[in-house]
Amino acid sequence: MPRIKAEQLNEIARTLFIASGVPESEASIVARHCIDANLAGHDSHGIIRVPDYIDRVKRGHIVPGAPWSIVQETDTTTVIDGHWGFGYVVTEQAMKMTIEKARKHNVAAATVARQGHIGRLASYTLMAAQHDMIGLITADSGRSPKQVVPFGGRAPRLGTNPLSVAVPSGLDGPLFIDFATSAVAGGKISLAAARGQAIPDNWIIDSEGKATTDPKKHKQGGALLPLGGSEGYKGYGLAVIVEILCGLLTGLGFGVEPTGKHNDGCFLAVFNVNAFLPIARFKQEVTDFAKFLKDTPPAEGSAGVLYPGEIEFQAETDRRKNGVMIEDATWTKLGEIAASHGLREKLGL
Repeated sequence: MPRIKAEQLNEIARTLFIASGVPESEASIVARHCIDANLAGHDSHGIIRVPDYIDRVKRGHIVPGAPWSIVQETDTTTVIDGHWGFGYVVTEQAMKMTIEKARKHNVAAATVARQGHIGRLASYTLMAAQHDMIGLITADSGRSPKQVVPFGGRAPRLGTNPLSVAVPSGLDGPLFIDFATSAVAGGKISLAAARGQAIPDNWIIDSEGKATTDPKKHKQGGALLPLGGSEGYKGYGLAVIVEILCGLLTGLGFGVEPTGKHNDGCFLAVFNVNAFLPIARFKQEVTDFAKFLKDTPPAEGSAGVLYPGEIEFQAETDRRKNGVMIEDATWTKLGEIAASHGLREKLGL
Protein backbone atom coordinates (compact mmCIF):
# COMPACT_ATOMS: atom_id res chain seq x y z
CA MET A 1 0.00 0.00 0.00
CA PRO A 2 1.43 3.41 -0.94
CA ARG A 3 1.95 6.07 1.75
CA ILE A 4 0.79 9.43 0.45
CA LYS A 5 1.04 12.92 1.92
CA ALA A 6 -2.29 14.53 2.85
CA GLU A 7 -1.66 17.47 0.51
CA GLN A 8 -1.31 15.15 -2.48
CA LEU A 9 -4.42 13.17 -1.51
CA ASN A 10 -6.37 16.41 -1.25
CA GLU A 11 -5.23 17.51 -4.69
CA ILE A 12 -6.08 14.10 -6.19
CA ALA A 13 -9.60 14.16 -4.74
CA ARG A 14 -10.23 17.80 -5.66
CA THR A 15 -8.96 17.40 -9.23
CA LEU A 16 -10.96 14.21 -9.89
CA PHE A 17 -14.14 15.84 -8.61
CA ILE A 18 -13.63 18.88 -10.84
CA ALA A 19 -12.93 16.62 -13.82
CA SER A 20 -16.22 14.85 -13.05
CA GLY A 21 -18.24 18.05 -13.28
CA VAL A 22 -18.18 19.26 -9.68
CA PRO A 23 -17.80 23.04 -9.20
CA GLU A 24 -14.34 23.92 -7.91
CA SER A 25 -15.65 25.43 -4.67
CA GLU A 26 -17.62 22.27 -3.86
CA ALA A 27 -14.79 19.97 -4.95
CA SER A 28 -12.49 21.69 -2.45
CA ILE A 29 -14.99 21.25 0.42
CA VAL A 30 -15.66 17.56 -0.28
CA ALA A 31 -11.96 16.78 -0.76
CA ARG A 32 -11.08 18.53 2.52
CA HIS A 33 -13.67 16.55 4.48
CA CYS A 34 -12.53 13.24 2.96
CA ILE A 35 -8.84 13.79 3.63
CA ASP A 36 -9.54 15.13 7.13
CA ALA A 37 -11.16 11.74 7.79
CA ASN A 38 -8.00 9.98 6.59
CA LEU A 39 -5.89 12.19 8.84
CA ALA A 40 -8.07 11.36 11.84
CA GLY A 41 -7.53 7.64 11.20
CA HIS A 42 -11.03 7.03 9.82
CA ASP A 43 -10.00 5.74 6.40
CA SER A 44 -13.50 4.33 5.85
CA HIS A 45 -14.67 7.93 5.32
CA GLY A 46 -11.58 9.14 3.50
CA ILE A 47 -10.38 9.06 -0.09
CA ILE A 48 -11.81 5.55 -0.47
CA ARG A 49 -15.17 7.34 -0.86
CA VAL A 50 -14.13 9.42 -3.88
CA PRO A 51 -14.86 6.80 -6.59
CA ASP A 52 -18.28 6.13 -5.07
CA TYR A 53 -19.18 9.83 -4.93
CA ILE A 54 -18.13 10.28 -8.55
CA ASP A 55 -20.31 7.30 -9.49
CA ARG A 56 -23.25 8.84 -7.60
CA VAL A 57 -22.75 12.09 -9.51
CA LYS A 58 -22.89 10.17 -12.82
CA ARG A 59 -26.11 8.41 -11.74
CA GLY A 60 -27.74 11.65 -10.62
CA HIS A 61 -27.83 10.63 -6.97
CA ILE A 62 -25.66 13.63 -6.08
CA VAL A 63 -26.28 16.94 -7.88
CA PRO A 64 -23.18 19.17 -7.96
CA GLY A 65 -24.07 22.85 -7.60
CA ALA A 66 -27.55 22.04 -6.30
CA PRO A 67 -29.53 24.94 -4.79
CA TRP A 68 -29.54 25.31 -1.02
CA SER A 69 -32.89 26.44 0.33
CA ILE A 70 -34.50 27.20 3.66
CA VAL A 71 -37.98 25.68 3.89
CA GLN A 72 -38.88 27.10 7.27
CA GLU A 73 -37.05 29.32 9.76
CA THR A 74 -37.23 31.05 13.14
CA ASP A 75 -34.61 32.92 15.16
CA THR A 76 -33.37 29.61 16.61
CA THR A 77 -34.40 26.92 14.10
CA THR A 78 -33.89 26.16 10.42
CA VAL A 79 -35.37 23.54 8.11
CA ILE A 80 -33.12 23.02 5.08
CA ASP A 81 -33.64 21.24 1.76
CA GLY A 82 -30.35 20.17 0.17
CA HIS A 83 -31.88 19.36 -3.26
CA TRP A 84 -29.61 16.30 -3.52
CA GLY A 85 -26.41 18.31 -3.34
CA PHE A 86 -23.18 17.08 -1.75
CA GLY A 87 -23.94 16.43 1.92
CA TYR A 88 -20.60 17.91 2.93
CA VAL A 89 -21.47 21.22 1.28
CA VAL A 90 -25.05 21.37 2.55
CA THR A 91 -24.35 20.35 6.15
CA GLU A 92 -21.26 22.54 6.52
CA GLN A 93 -23.37 25.54 5.54
CA ALA A 94 -26.17 24.41 7.86
CA MET A 95 -23.75 24.17 10.78
CA LYS A 96 -22.32 27.62 10.07
CA MET A 97 -25.84 29.06 10.15
CA THR A 98 -26.70 27.20 13.36
CA ILE A 99 -23.52 28.46 15.06
CA GLU A 100 -24.41 32.06 14.16
CA LYS A 101 -27.94 31.64 15.52
CA ALA A 102 -26.56 30.17 18.75
CA ARG A 103 -24.16 33.10 19.03
CA LYS A 104 -27.16 35.45 19.05
CA HIS A 105 -29.74 33.34 20.87
CA ASN A 106 -27.60 30.85 22.89
CA VAL A 107 -29.30 27.68 21.58
CA ALA A 108 -30.09 26.80 17.97
CA ALA A 109 -31.06 23.73 15.96
CA ALA A 110 -31.60 22.70 12.35
CA THR A 111 -32.80 19.79 10.27
CA VAL A 112 -31.45 18.94 6.82
CA ALA A 113 -33.03 16.63 4.26
CA ARG A 114 -32.42 15.47 0.68
CA GLN A 115 -28.65 15.57 0.48
CA GLY A 116 -25.80 13.18 -0.27
CA HIS A 117 -23.62 11.36 2.25
CA ILE A 118 -22.19 13.76 4.86
CA GLY A 119 -19.18 11.68 5.89
CA ARG A 120 -17.56 11.96 9.30
CA LEU A 121 -19.92 13.71 11.72
CA ALA A 122 -17.19 15.14 13.96
CA SER A 123 -16.24 17.47 11.09
CA TYR A 124 -19.36 19.49 11.89
CA THR A 125 -19.48 19.36 15.68
CA LEU A 126 -15.82 20.42 15.82
CA MET A 127 -16.83 23.56 13.95
CA ALA A 128 -18.99 24.52 16.93
CA ALA A 129 -16.29 23.62 19.46
CA GLN A 130 -13.85 25.89 17.61
CA HIS A 131 -16.32 28.73 18.26
CA ASP A 132 -16.47 27.94 22.01
CA MET A 133 -19.81 26.15 21.67
CA ILE A 134 -21.04 22.61 22.18
CA GLY A 135 -22.04 20.99 18.90
CA LEU A 136 -24.32 17.99 18.38
CA ILE A 137 -25.30 16.21 15.20
CA THR A 138 -27.10 12.99 14.36
CA ALA A 139 -27.59 11.53 10.89
CA ASP A 140 -29.39 8.73 9.11
CA SER A 141 -29.60 7.51 5.54
CA GLY A 142 -33.23 8.47 5.00
CA ARG A 143 -35.06 5.88 2.94
CA SER A 144 -32.03 4.40 1.22
CA PRO A 145 -31.35 0.66 1.62
CA LYS A 146 -30.83 -0.34 5.24
CA GLN A 147 -27.79 -2.03 6.76
CA VAL A 148 -28.52 -2.67 10.46
CA VAL A 149 -30.77 -5.23 12.11
CA PRO A 150 -32.91 -4.25 15.13
CA PHE A 151 -31.80 -6.03 18.30
CA GLY A 152 -33.10 -9.58 18.17
CA GLY A 153 -33.76 -9.46 14.40
CA ARG A 154 -31.99 -10.81 11.33
CA ALA A 155 -33.21 -8.45 8.58
CA PRO A 156 -31.95 -4.84 8.27
CA ARG A 157 -34.42 -2.09 9.18
CA LEU A 158 -32.10 0.78 10.23
CA GLY A 159 -29.15 2.78 8.98
CA THR A 160 -25.88 3.05 10.90
CA ASN A 161 -27.40 6.24 12.39
CA PRO A 162 -24.29 7.90 13.86
CA LEU A 163 -24.07 10.74 16.36
CA SER A 164 -21.37 13.19 17.39
CA VAL A 165 -20.90 15.73 20.19
CA ALA A 166 -17.89 18.03 20.53
CA VAL A 167 -17.05 20.41 23.38
CA PRO A 168 -14.52 23.25 23.68
CA SER A 169 -11.55 22.69 25.97
CA GLY A 170 -7.97 23.71 26.61
CA LEU A 171 -6.58 20.32 25.60
CA ASP A 172 -3.99 19.89 22.85
CA GLY A 173 -6.52 17.97 20.80
CA PRO A 174 -10.32 18.34 20.68
CA LEU A 175 -12.60 16.34 22.98
CA PHE A 176 -15.50 14.76 21.11
CA ILE A 177 -17.43 11.58 20.41
CA ASP A 178 -18.37 10.35 16.95
CA PHE A 179 -19.70 6.85 16.44
CA ALA A 180 -22.30 4.79 14.66
CA THR A 181 -25.13 3.25 16.65
CA SER A 182 -24.34 0.02 14.78
CA ALA A 183 -21.48 -2.20 15.93
CA VAL A 184 -19.31 -0.47 13.33
CA ALA A 185 -19.72 2.02 10.48
CA GLY A 186 -20.58 0.39 7.17
CA GLY A 187 -17.56 2.00 5.57
CA LYS A 188 -15.24 0.04 7.86
CA ILE A 189 -16.68 -3.19 6.46
CA SER A 190 -15.97 -1.95 2.92
CA LEU A 191 -12.47 -0.93 3.98
CA ALA A 192 -11.75 -4.38 5.42
CA ALA A 193 -13.04 -5.99 2.22
CA ALA A 194 -10.81 -3.73 0.11
CA ARG A 195 -7.81 -4.66 2.25
CA GLY A 196 -8.63 -8.38 2.34
CA GLN A 197 -8.88 -8.34 6.14
CA ALA A 198 -11.12 -10.37 8.44
CA ILE A 199 -13.42 -8.54 10.84
CA PRO A 200 -14.49 -9.31 14.44
CA ASP A 201 -17.29 -11.85 14.71
CA ASN A 202 -19.66 -9.42 16.46
CA TRP A 203 -19.84 -6.86 13.64
CA ILE A 204 -22.09 -8.46 11.01
CA ILE A 205 -24.29 -11.43 10.24
CA ASP A 206 -24.51 -13.20 6.88
CA SER A 207 -27.63 -13.73 4.78
CA GLU A 208 -28.62 -16.66 7.01
CA GLY A 209 -28.38 -14.58 10.19
CA LYS A 210 -25.13 -16.18 11.35
CA ALA A 211 -22.14 -14.26 12.70
CA THR A 212 -19.24 -14.04 10.24
CA THR A 213 -15.75 -12.59 10.06
CA ASP A 214 -15.86 -12.27 6.24
CA PRO A 215 -16.57 -8.61 5.33
CA LYS A 216 -17.67 -9.61 1.82
CA LYS A 217 -20.75 -11.29 3.32
CA HIS A 218 -22.09 -7.84 4.15
CA LYS A 219 -22.75 -7.08 0.46
CA GLN A 220 -24.05 -10.60 -0.12
CA GLY A 221 -27.29 -10.26 1.83
CA GLY A 222 -25.70 -9.74 5.25
CA ALA A 223 -26.33 -6.96 7.76
CA LEU A 224 -24.65 -5.00 10.53
CA LEU A 225 -25.43 -5.67 14.17
CA PRO A 226 -26.43 -2.87 16.57
CA LEU A 227 -23.88 -1.36 18.93
CA GLY A 228 -23.45 -3.18 22.24
CA GLY A 229 -22.93 -6.87 21.51
CA SER A 230 -25.01 -8.80 24.02
CA GLU A 231 -26.38 -5.44 25.16
CA GLY A 232 -27.24 -4.44 21.59
CA TYR A 233 -30.62 -3.17 22.71
CA LYS A 234 -28.77 -0.01 23.80
CA GLY A 235 -27.40 0.66 20.32
CA TYR A 236 -30.77 -0.28 18.86
CA GLY A 237 -32.54 2.23 21.11
CA LEU A 238 -30.09 4.97 20.16
CA ALA A 239 -30.55 4.16 16.46
CA VAL A 240 -34.33 4.46 16.77
CA ILE A 241 -34.04 7.93 18.34
CA VAL A 242 -31.61 9.04 15.62
CA GLU A 243 -34.03 7.74 12.98
CA ILE A 244 -36.83 9.77 14.54
CA LEU A 245 -34.75 12.97 14.69
CA CYS A 246 -33.25 12.61 11.21
CA GLY A 247 -35.86 10.64 9.28
CA LEU A 248 -39.23 11.48 10.77
CA LEU A 249 -38.57 15.02 12.06
CA THR A 250 -36.96 16.01 8.73
CA GLY A 251 -39.88 14.60 6.74
CA LEU A 252 -37.79 11.96 4.97
CA GLY A 253 -39.75 9.16 6.61
CA PHE A 254 -38.59 5.60 7.31
CA GLY A 255 -38.30 2.36 5.40
CA VAL A 256 -36.78 2.03 1.92
CA GLU A 257 -37.54 4.13 -1.15
CA PRO A 258 -37.63 1.98 -4.31
CA THR A 259 -35.06 4.15 -6.12
CA GLY A 260 -32.41 3.31 -3.49
CA LYS A 261 -31.23 6.93 -3.59
CA HIS A 262 -28.99 7.79 -0.65
CA ASN A 263 -30.55 10.75 1.14
CA ASP A 264 -28.91 11.65 4.43
CA GLY A 265 -31.09 13.41 6.96
CA CYS A 266 -29.52 15.38 9.81
CA PHE A 267 -30.44 17.01 13.08
CA LEU A 268 -27.99 19.63 14.37
CA ALA A 269 -27.93 21.57 17.63
CA VAL A 270 -25.50 24.14 19.01
CA PHE A 271 -25.26 25.40 22.59
CA ASN A 272 -23.45 28.63 23.49
CA VAL A 273 -21.46 27.70 26.59
CA ASN A 274 -21.40 31.28 27.87
CA ALA A 275 -25.17 31.08 28.37
CA PHE A 276 -24.57 28.45 31.05
CA LEU A 277 -21.07 29.05 32.41
CA PRO A 278 -18.21 31.43 31.60
CA ILE A 279 -16.37 29.85 28.69
CA ALA A 280 -12.90 30.12 30.29
CA ARG A 281 -14.09 28.28 33.39
CA PHE A 282 -15.85 25.62 31.33
CA LYS A 283 -12.83 24.95 29.14
CA GLN A 284 -10.62 24.61 32.20
CA GLU A 285 -13.11 22.24 33.83
CA VAL A 286 -13.21 20.06 30.70
CA THR A 287 -9.41 20.07 30.53
CA ASP A 288 -9.07 19.10 34.19
CA PHE A 289 -11.74 16.40 33.80
CA ALA A 290 -9.91 14.88 30.82
CA LYS A 291 -6.65 14.85 32.78
CA PHE A 292 -8.46 13.23 35.71
CA LEU A 293 -9.64 10.46 33.38
CA LYS A 294 -6.19 10.02 31.86
CA ASP A 295 -4.68 9.64 35.34
CA THR A 296 -6.69 6.44 35.84
CA PRO A 297 -4.33 3.51 36.52
CA PRO A 298 -4.26 1.38 33.33
CA ALA A 299 -5.81 -2.07 33.23
CA GLU A 300 -3.61 -5.07 32.53
CA GLY A 301 -2.49 -4.97 28.90
CA SER A 302 -3.64 -1.38 28.42
CA ALA A 303 -1.33 1.44 27.34
CA GLY A 304 -3.43 3.85 29.38
CA VAL A 305 -6.64 5.85 29.27
CA LEU A 306 -7.29 8.39 26.51
CA TYR A 307 -9.90 11.13 26.51
CA PRO A 308 -12.56 10.88 23.78
CA GLY A 309 -11.06 12.20 20.56
CA GLU A 310 -7.44 11.81 21.65
CA ILE A 311 -6.76 8.80 19.47
CA GLU A 312 -7.85 10.81 16.41
CA PHE A 313 -5.56 13.67 17.48
CA GLN A 314 -2.65 11.24 17.75
CA ALA A 315 -3.46 9.80 14.33
CA GLU A 316 -3.59 13.24 12.73
CA THR A 317 -0.29 14.27 14.28
CA ASP A 318 1.38 11.15 12.88
CA ARG A 319 -0.28 11.20 9.46
CA ARG A 320 0.38 14.87 8.78
CA LYS A 321 4.04 14.10 9.29
CA ASN A 322 4.35 10.65 7.76
CA GLY A 323 1.54 10.42 5.24
CA VAL A 324 -1.51 8.16 4.88
CA MET A 325 -1.44 4.51 3.85
CA ILE A 326 -3.87 3.90 0.98
CA GLU A 327 -5.01 0.37 0.15
CA ASP A 328 -4.02 -0.84 -3.33
CA ALA A 329 -7.64 -1.38 -4.45
CA THR A 330 -8.50 2.27 -3.79
CA TRP A 331 -5.27 3.53 -5.38
CA THR A 332 -6.05 1.49 -8.50
CA LYS A 333 -9.60 2.89 -8.75
CA LEU A 334 -8.32 6.45 -8.39
CA GLY A 335 -5.78 5.75 -11.12
CA GLU A 336 -8.47 4.44 -13.46
CA ILE A 337 -10.62 7.54 -12.95
CA ALA A 338 -7.59 9.79 -13.49
CA ALA A 339 -6.70 7.91 -16.68
CA SER A 340 -10.23 8.34 -18.03
CA HIS A 341 -9.70 12.12 -17.81
CA GLY A 342 -6.08 12.09 -19.00
CA LEU A 343 -4.86 13.04 -15.51
CA ARG A 344 -2.95 9.98 -14.37
CA GLU A 345 0.52 11.45 -14.98
CA LYS A 346 -0.38 14.89 -13.61
CA LEU A 347 -1.69 13.40 -10.35
CA GLY A 348 1.08 10.84 -9.95
CA LEU A 349 -1.27 7.88 -10.13
